Amino acid sequence: MACVALVTTACGSAKAGTPVPNGDEAATYVSTKFAKTLETLSKQLGGNDSRKSVLDIFARFDARKMNATHTAVQLGHPPARLVKNHSNTDSNEYLDTFHPANSPVEYMLLGPVYASLAPTPWVSMPYTAGDLNECFWGGGQDVCKMLGAVSDSVDQNKGAKTANSRADGSVELTADVTLAAFLDNRVVVFPDSIANQITDAMKKQTLRARIVLDARSKLTELEMSGKIPGDGHELEIEMHYRLDGTPTDNDLPKVPDPAQVTALTDSAAVRDFYARMGEIQGR
Repeated sequence: MACVALVTTACGSAKAGTPVPNGDEAATYVSTKFAKTLETLSKQLGGNDSRKSVLDIFARFDARKMNATHTAVQLGHPPARLVKNHSNTDSNEYLDTFHPANSPVEYMLLGPVYASLAPTPWVSMPYTAGDLNECFWGGGQDVCKMLGAVSDSVDQNKGAKTANSRADGSVELTADVTLAAFLDNRVVVFPDSIANQITDAMKKQTLRARIVLDARSKLTELEMSGKIPGDGHELEIEMHYRLDGTPTDNDLPKVPDPAQVTALTDSAAVRDFYARMGEIQGR
């Protein structure tokens, strides 16, 4: 998985509150910074720093829409992790995934839309991520995919546009991200009924990405947005990731009572569960 390639700590050396090169000079300047930051952000996403984040996702192809919010908490060493995937159009459609620190299983709370998947509110399944970094966790996958799309566009198409330092020492970057890179990194996975209507000409068009790093070069915000027309269709994307304060134990649920949990004990049971979930989501 291509994960990250953004801005180096050297960006923070620009005089606070002043722009670093813009316009024609930005592509060379920012592309260099993006390339040099691969290691910096890889270490961030490979670590277990406590954090809370929110990601709003809106995707529309003509009249078909997806509108959801993912909230995520990572807390402690080793970390406990919680990610909530909630629809913004149907309060009954949600999935909350919780992995207590060092637990051999992770738990998923099923919203009413998914109640037919199990006779209990919760299911459990073997935890297989082990020591894999945040890009393999539900709370980090989306931002890693977004950063991967930015990285590919900058590397292949010199999509970097602007870089500006702020008075507080943070840096804001913008870049153009091709729809091809967005799709190749599976930032949003469209069903075949939509994917087959996205033309090559549409894939060459771009979304605008905005990236903010604090004075320590920590990623604090990432937006990706735009409308892409083609062949009588229109694709719209609005995604906004940001940090959301300091997590505490109160942000995490209690381990569910075993009586409220259906255990999926092997890979066959887990595959069947997700296959049936996919049927519900595809309706």
